[in-house]
Formats: sequence, structure tokens, C-alpha cells
Amino acid sequence: MTVTEQTHTGVIAQADLAALSGVAFFEAVRDGRLPHPPLTSLIPMQVIEVDEGRMAWATRPPERFVNPMGQVHGGYAMTVLDSALGCAVHSALPAGRGYTTIEAKVNMTRPIPMDGTVLRAEGWLVTLGGRVATSEAKLTDARGRVLAFGTSTCLVFDI
Repeated sequence: MTVTEQTHTGVIAQADLAALSGVAFFEAVRDGRLPHPPLTSLIPMQVIEVDEGRMAWATRPPERFVNPMGQVHGGYAMTVLDSALGCAVHSALPAGRGYTTIEAKVNMTRPIPMDGTVLRAEGWLVTLGGRVATSEAKLTDARGRVLAFGTSTCLVFDI
């Protein structure tokens, strides 16, 4: 799979977003009926799988994330995993509910290759309460090796 920076990006009007369940929203993004988030014009990411409480993105680190040592900066993994973590929560929410991240933790476990390899960022819901949700995610290479993983706590609210 080739992952490119998205050209079809944009912010969805709050009223339109509130009318969709999380899974319906991400299905529409995946299928091209709604734009990808603007962040995906900076970090090549595409929604590839969505289920209620689970999201997967295909991603490729752009050159702009290479640090002075020639390695992919940890901020790339943190950003991609934050998307997978939050979107896993969002995908489980009914219409009219939103979320924001309260806390996120990421562990880098091996260097991220800067060789054009497409990576997978997958997040899944752990708990969903009336006000707080938790999720986990991992960033893996084409061989399934974990490059980084993370956890998140999110505040859930009416929109």
C-alpha cells in the first residue's frame, strides 16, 4: 500500500460531526465521503480499518521528522499513536458525543525506519464510561514488529 499526504483534508462542521456516530464518521473518511483530518496533509496517514472501538491507520514517516542523528523523531510515533488512541475512542461513541485527550503515554521500542516502509498504527478501546474512556495502540512495521506503543485516557462529553 502506498501512503501519500492527503489532498482531501478539512475540518468537519460541528453540527455535521455531532450527527454521526464515531464509526459512521470514520467509515465516511475511509471511503472518501468526508475529508481526512488536516493533520494528514503533514503526516501521511490514511484510515484503513474501522470498527466500533478499533481504528487502524496506514502511515509513512515523512522526511520532515528526521532528527539530527538521521533517525525518525519520537514525535512522529507520539503523534501517530495519539491519533490511533483517540480515534479508537471516537469510533465507539454514539452521535452527539465527543472526546478530548486527558493523558497519553508512549513508549518507543525500536528505531522507526526511514526507508519508505508503510507502517500500521492500530488503536482499540479498553474502557468506555459516561465521562472517561481509555485506549491502547501500537505502531508496527510490515513484519509486525512493535516500534512503539501507547495508552490514553480521554474525557467524553456531549457536543
